[in-house]
Amino acid sequence: MAGASLGSSAPLTSFPHIRRLPRQFILTPTRAVRPTVHASTATGAMPDPHPSLEVTGGGRDSFLPALKTLTRPYHPFPLVGWNRHVETIFATYFRSRPDVRFRRECLRTKDGGAVALDWVSGDHRRLPADSPLLILLPGLTGGSGDTYVRHMLNRARDKGWRVVVFNSRGCGNSPVTTPQFYSASFTEDLREVVAHVSSRYPNGNLYAVGWSLGANILVRYLGQESHTCPLSGAVSLCNPFNLVIADEDFHKGFNNVYDKALANALCKIFQKHALLFEDMGGEYNIPLAANAKSVRVFDDGLTRVSFGFKSVDDYYSNSSSSDSIKHVSTPLLCIQAANDPIAPSRGIPHDDIKENPNCLLIVTPKGGHLGWVAGSEAPRGAPWTDPVVMDFLEHLEKARFGSIPSCSISEDLNQVTKGLPLEV
Repeated sequence: MAGASLGSSAPLTSFPHIRRLPRQFILTPTRAVRPTVHASTATGAMPDPHPSLEVTGGGRDSFLPALKTLTRPYHPFPLVGWNRHVETIFATYFRSRPDVRFRRECLRTKDGGAVALDWVSGDHRRLPADSPLLILLPGLTGGSGDTYVRHMLNRARDKGWRVVVFNSRGCGNSPVTTPQFYSASFTEDLREVVAHVSSRYPNGNLYAVGWSLGANILVRYLGQESHTCPLSGAVSLCNPFNLVIADEDFHKGFNNVYDKALANALCKIFQKHALLFEDMGGEYNIPLAANAKSVRVFDDGLTRVSFGFKSVDDYYSNSSSSDSIKHVSTPLLCIQAANDPIAPSRGIPHDDIKENPNCLLIVTPKGGHLGWVAGSEAPRGAPWTDPVVMDFLEHLEKARFGSIPSCSISEDLNQVTKGLPLEV
């Protein structure tokens, strides 16, 4: 089970030689160091989160002061929010879908594939060149049409952020030009997308938000890039983390409904591009994938073979983002629901998150999968998570302009650059 998503609709003047701050201080061509934002950077005493929320992580003291809404209790919307399956299904089919006019850019990847980047029409003229840029990664089979994606997009735009939705191969009507889709393990497309948008808007800090499978891919990317990651911050939502555990639970009880629905969505994407897979030899089992009744069967016939795994279990075991957390050096907020039927809470890497000073974990008592029907906009408005995500991202972005008076940036620079030449 490759991480599911049911939300688918089927300059500092004192340092003139440094290009951007605090996004990265370049010490060598391969390593970047960011100044740490400490708890003392926020004004006033650090508030305690409400007991209804589990808030942990090595970055708790650093980031918690910025998340003021966590002092309030988590109240799931009556009836809808009391059952995880009802909440998951309600959010999928009844959450409002904001109108957004997109401008699509198809990006050709190095291996001959293609992904679709959906930019908000007119933002390239309306927004300053140094506006922060947010990349959104939807879940499995998801895209820019998903309601949770559009709500997050609108909230970021209201704050003056530039936003682009990364539609993976075959998703959101993104073209498929080679006999390969995407997987929970494949981060190269994201790497190319980040490089592309960074070169297009070199004066803006980059951030990313991922949901479900998109979150798993994002966290794997953060771990792989580690200290050289060009992102200034990231958020992971409904991340399955441990795909072996997620796969085990995906075949239990009512979860079979989700499994069949997602397998059907994958098969529809495959059938649109079936000619690309004609006469595929080796271990490919195209008929099996084309008629799969579960995500696991689809992955066995196609996905795991495309990406060189010996078996589905080998694919899931080596594609889990839980193993990446210890290597993350970018500020990362993870939000999970304790009753998520698709991203089980027992798969959350609690210990690694607690030991990493760059990570903060919030676990809500309810929420289902991509639901979180709670908060002031419930039941049909934005998820409860959106204001929390935006507060976190805004907190990181303000550090760029020195509006968060941490230990002085010059002191940070003196410490991290002592005896090392700055690349200019």
